[in-house]
Order: sequence, then structure tokens, then C-alpha cells
Amino acid sequence: MYERKILPNLNCGLDLIGEVLYGKWKIRLLWFINQGHQRPSELQRKIPDATRRVLNIQLKELEDHELITKKIYPVVPPKVEYSLTEFGETLIPVISTLGNWGDKNEERLRSVILRGLNSENQ
Repeated sequence: MYERKILPNLNCGLDLIGEVLYGKWKIRLLWFINQGHQRPSELQRKIPDATRRVLNIQLKELEDHELITKKIYPVVPPKVEYSLTEFGETLIPVISTLGNWGDKNEERLRSVILRGLNSENQ
């Protein structure tokens, strides 16, 4: 298991948010769970670029940070569902605002991201 060499800086709200939401798929996972996609297989279909292993790690971190809960049903094969906690639900308006900003600035953001990728490959 991974062990941190440097302790995180937790001196302000941005540091705390970064620590909790850092991970390529975490914001999407929270969004899709909020939309009702609760089973791991559903989440995998919504985020096909992510491996099952990475999604499981990030789901576990979200659970550890008390943003989601995991319910395991005692059936064969095992059935697992995720849901947002009350605490996790408070992030949805923030994620929505970020998504709206991205939609509003889509063309500019795409342009600067592609420009950055092109300069890296030269």
C-alpha cells in the first residue's frame, strides 16, 4: 500500500478541498452517483477511460472522506451500491458551478489545453 512521504498541507480551504477531491475521476464519480448511477459497473460504463482498479481506489478514498457510503447486499454474486452522504451532497452545487463554468468557457479551455499538449510534443 502507498505510504506518503510528505504530509499534506492542510492550512486553508483550498488545500483541504485539493486533498479530498484530488484524483482524476473523483468529481465525475460524485456527479454520477448523485445522478443515480450507484453500481460499480454503471460507474465504469460512465467513465470507460478509467480502469476498474483506479475507480475502486478513488471510490474508497471518497468513502474514507465521508462523501459517499458503500452498501454491500448479502446476495450471490455480491451487489454493491454507492450513495452520497449528506456531506457529499453539499459538494454537488459546487461541482455544478464548475461544470457550468467549463461549459461557458469550453472553446477557450479546449484551445489552451490543446495548445499546451502541442507544445509538449514539439
